[in-house]
Amino acid sequence: MKRIVAAAPLLFVAGCVGRPSPPPGPVTPPPPIGRPVTPPPPQTVTADSFALRGEITQGGLLRGTAPTGTSLLLLDGKAVRFAADGRFVIAFDRDQGPSALLEARLADGRLLRLPIAVSPRAWDISSLPTLQRGTSPSPEFQRIRSAEVAQINAAKAMNSDSDGWRQQFVWPAKGRISTLFGSQRIYAGVPGSYHGGIDIARYPDGPVLDGTPARSPADGVVVLATDHPFSLEGNLVLIDHGMGLISALMHLSKIEVVAGQHVRQGDEIGLIGATGRVTGPHLHWGLTWSGARLDPLLLAGAMPTR
Repeated sequence: MKRIVAAAPLLFVAGCVGRPSPPPGPVTPPPPIGRPVTPPPPQTVTADSFALRGEITQGGLLRGTAPTGTSLLLLDGKAVRFAADGRFVIAFDRDQGPSALLEARLADGRLLRLPIAVSPRAWDISSLPTLQRGTSPSPEFQRIRSAEVAQINAAKAMNSDSDGWRQQFVWPAKGRISTLFGSQRIYAGVPGSYHGGIDIARYPDGPVLDGTPARSPADGVVVLATDHPFSLEGNLVLIDHGMGLISALMHLSKIEVVAGQHVRQGDEIGLIGATGRVTGPHLHWGLTWSGARLDPLLLAGAMPTR
């Protein structure tokens, strides 16, 4: 006899017959730890935010203070050094365009922007339509000059820790200004190089400056004191005042300082002469900031009387 085993009853859950379970929805993972937060949009500010002081013009220098919390300071996209107290300098080349952009990146991610309108200047331009610019330099001169320029550039790249940039600059010698900064000659329609500094000659009724002391216009460190006259500059002294601000004193008859020496404002650094490419005794004072050529007259003010 066959045994009949009863089948187990089938259980049905209401509402589930013929309805497959929906696939799970997408799962958004939590943000990873340390994921950067999108910074706020740049904020345009006024000059008061940087406490700027100085003439905003071609060849001019400005002093300022970075906003509290600044971690990076930029001028036209290039980093600008600033001191622990936030103080800094910026400057504009003789051929600076009509605008510049100063930016401060803060530690909290904000970016402060200051558009700067740079005023143009009327330079002393002389047109000499019948005079040719001159002959091409010889290979020997080019070889010598290349070595001199390399030595000058290496000295300017040393970046001393001097605080002379904070000072009001003074004239390295007193006399008549014989050639202004930025002046230029046009030879038969071809522009010559513009004058990158100021020439100080004798007073109209005074003695020739040959042998007169030349002095440091501010505190600094001597980064170059040539051991022989250079082809153009003659006996040359470069003084680093810090923050990329450098004075060049040229055509000296004698140098009285050495590289690495710290000098104070007013210290004698040599004697005025007529070495290098000159037509007579005078002192050429050139001033640069991070490669931009500046007008010393805007830093030192009017030439004092005797």
